[in-house]
Amino acid sequence: MSAPATEVSTAAGAPAPRRGYRRILLKLSGEALMGGDSFGINRPTIARIVDEIAEVVRLGVQTAVVIGGGNIFRGVAPGAAGMDRATADYMGMLATLINALALQDALRKAGIETRVQSALTVEQVAEPYIRGKAMRYLEEGRVVVFAAGTGNPFFTTDTAAALRGMEMGVEVVLKATKVDGIYTADPQRDPTATRYASLTFDEAVLRRLMVMDATALTLCRDQSLPIRVFSIFKPGALRRVVCGEDEGTLVHA
Repeated sequence: MSAPATEVSTAAGAPAPRRGYRRILLKLSGEALMGGDSFGINRPTIARIVDEIAEVVRLGVQTAVVIGGGNIFRGVAPGAAGMDRATADYMGMLATLINALALQDALRKAGIETRVQSALTVEQVAEPYIRGKAMRYLEEGRVVVFAAGTGNPFFTTDTAAALRGMEMGVEVVLKATKVDGIYTADPQRDPTATRYASLTFDEAVLRRLMVMDATALTLCRDQSLPIRVFSIFKPGALRRVVCGEDEGTLVHA
């Protein structure tokens, strides 16, 4: 459920766009940071994503981020073939920490105060995850980036996003993808595919739509935490989502 729209002002005193959400969790895949590269972090791409995040933070939206690590792990995946699954998952968690630190650095350079909290204990570079501190940071207007997933193997960062979203009391989980919503078919293969404006959780499960992994989807459904899927590569899409405009696809109870 969204909070009542609130009008804020810009630094110059002119009315800013109205926001529809007070607190959000943004789920970013590691692949979103690659740009056109085959793996790693593309600096122009992360700078553009930071601009999108900074815009909504300056609207007064409390913003938490869960980030994946596919862009880093992709570079070492061939060497991980045949590795114990738990070990490989821990490697993936460390990859998310690399991305979280890169995002924190870019946000700070944009003037946005940011804290990284890790589900794995790596005290030299990130705080351990502490719910109360994370909540306070959000209330103070800082971005909180959650790294290392849930801290447990066999769980995806989608599940981490659902879990942290519920713990932080967010009003919506925003899943940033390469496609501007959920479609009836793959829009790159089927030109007749149409975008769903909204779906219920049960419809998403029944139609086998890949919104999030099954565990994450079930958590959000059971707690009535809506998910909105949108394209992070579409300029201004994140702002339009938080302002309550028709952007992406809303999955709800």
